Amino acid sequence: MRKLVNRGVSRREFLRLSALATAGVVTVACGASGEPAPSAPAPAATTAPAQQPAAPAAAPSQYNEAPMLAELVARGELPPVDERLPSNPLVMPITESIGNYGGTMRRGFSGVSDRWGPTKLQDRGLVWYDANLNMQPRMAESWELSDDATTWTFHLRPGTKWSDGAPFTANDVQWWWDNHETNTDIAPAVGGAWVSGTARTPMTVEVIDDNTFRFTFADPKPLLLYSLGRSWPFAPGHYMSQFHLELTEDTAKLQADSTAAGFNNWSEYYIDRNWWYMNPERPSVGPWIAKNQLSTELFVMERNPYFFGVDPEGNQLPYVDTVNHRLFENPEVFNLRIINGEIDFQNRHVALGNFTLFKENEAAGDYQVVIGSSAGHTAVQLNLTTKNERLREFFNVRDVRIALSLAVDRNALNELVFDGLLTPRQYSPLEKSPQAYPAQANAYIEYDPARANELLDAAGYAEKNSEGMRVWPGTNEAISFIIEGTSEPGTQGEDAILQIVRYYQAVGVNAAYRYFERSLYTEHYESNEIEAAFWGGDRTVLPIAAPIIFTGEQPDRPWNAAWALWRLNPTNANGEEPPEGHWMWDIWNTWDEIAVTADEGTRNDLFRQILDIWARELPMIGYLGESPALVIVKNGFRNYPPGFPIDDTTGDEHLLHTEIYFWDDPAAHTM
Repeated sequence: MRKLVNRGVSRREFLRLSALATAGVVTVACGASGEPAPSAPAPAATTAPAQQPAAPAAAPSQYNEAPMLAELVARGELPPVDERLPSNPLVMPITESIGNYGGTMRRGFSGVSDRWGPTKLQDRGLVWYDANLNMQPRMAESWELSDDATTWTFHLRPGTKWSDGAPFTANDVQWWWDNHETNTDIAPAVGGAWVSGTARTPMTVEVIDDNTFRFTFADPKPLLLYSLGRSWPFAPGHYMSQFHLELTEDTAKLQADSTAAGFNNWSEYYIDRNWWYMNPERPSVGPWIAKNQLSTELFVMERNPYFFGVDPEGNQLPYVDTVNHRLFENPEVFNLRIINGEIDFQNRHVALGNFTLFKENEAAGDYQVVIGSSAGHTAVQLNLTTKNERLREFFNVRDVRIALSLAVDRNALNELVFDGLLTPRQYSPLEKSPQAYPAQANAYIEYDPARANELLDAAGYAEKNSEGMRVWPGTNEAISFIIEGTSEPGTQGEDAILQIVRYYQAVGVNAAYRYFERSLYTEHYESNEIEAAFWGGDRTVLPIAAPIIFTGEQPDRPWNAAWALWRLNPTNANGEEPPEGHWMWDIWNTWDEIAVTADEGTRNDLFRQILDIWARELPMIGYLGESPALVIVKNGFRNYPPGFPIDDTTGDEHLLHTEIYFWDDPAAHTM
């Protein structure tokens, strides 16, 4: 077993090696002729189309399929490919060249709570982005938006099927709405994508015919398309009805099965059976379908024989036969797999701090380190709604938050932990984002401990104990709080937060970092049992498409955990309505106005008003951003377009069509 040695990397060395890595990408991204593929266009400002998009590319007249499926057809175990595809399948653009069928893509994951690696690989739905961040037809063949932006009419591709061969129609949308989304036993509140206006009025769903459905909102909903990229407003009712108390033919059996499976009631059992990655029998529409449960050590996804997409030459996608996610118990195991050449394509968990390690082992591991850019930020969330009343009062003092921003030397933190590769800034839209706003990005980022001390003194926390730590007024008890996070011991993230804690202590504010596995971390913020958190902010490439951190509607970045829970569901027992007149209402009211505004320019102007509040109030404290991102790409793995910003909004490193990735020599990659 090879020993892992990480010697770190200087800024100069990183820039030199980055240039080499970028040059190497040309080798990875060459077509069959050896000529480099054209680079993807630069991202541009965009808006959800307010009219039907341009007609999709014409479908080829005949289709081809993977050898493994052709064998099933020959044995009579599967219908011919022409009968499995829609009459007008999605024709996916190719980054470099038409691909080869076969092979396995190997990746890593850290457990069920890390399900986002497998899901983001294939969770694009009715629509999806192109390289310029414009939404394009996917499962939906086309759509129309009414002049008042309240009614969306979608046209599905006729003949689309679920992975079990059952027809996929507009009735699957209606079933989801009637029996899942609006069933309070399953979904206590209708999701934010499906409501409109300040009253959060649920939409209505109307089936026009088998391939046409309509969403009608009480208020304008011009941004709906962004919600449809990674959301599936449909369900396989023909399968899921057996787990639904109101629809099953044998309620006694359902209750007994729910109990036997360890669930408290039928709805919990239903939810479990509805996760495609936990229930391989559930029909899906993704390019790959689960062959076992994600809770196993090796999670296997195999091609969906009914996938609705083809390449320009009529080859049914995906090209790759299987995708394997192998469990790793700690980052060192994952890093070892990378340098041993056991990871084929991945950005998730590939830490920037290990750049030198990965770069030095490229030849031995037969891979390349592709340099992208990350939407993430190094940031601390002080929970303004913590149940600890004294901490709540402390955190809600604006000057306290400003002081803890000024108390940290971002340049030193950057050099010490990140070798100078990041940029001092608040959590803010990236410089290349259409919503970039330097006034907010640069607010209170200077290092000024003297001013930080003055602000803390003036806020009423001037008294200190014998150890130099500030105390609660009228006591000798030091102000202290726990910062929770998922950065494991020995990681670059842990190094960063420990250094930030030292800066806090230097101005007399005592804090400590505590690592939690993600499922426990989730339990804590969902119950508002969290004082502060260390989780960088993402969703900064196109924040107007996913503003949930900026609008305080993402409780896993718990700068306002209880308010976020209340905003998402006013009946949540752990939620709490913000005080009357609080600036939280200004953010929400402004966003509610953005959400009904069809004009892109006006929306951007309004969003800058939210950023002005962030610049003034520092809802959460950002320290560094504009980070490079590392993507491991095995030599011979093709059609991956490098260089696009990696963000949750765009499916992380799977921005475009994962289905078109392929191997030069699939037979060499079957394990």
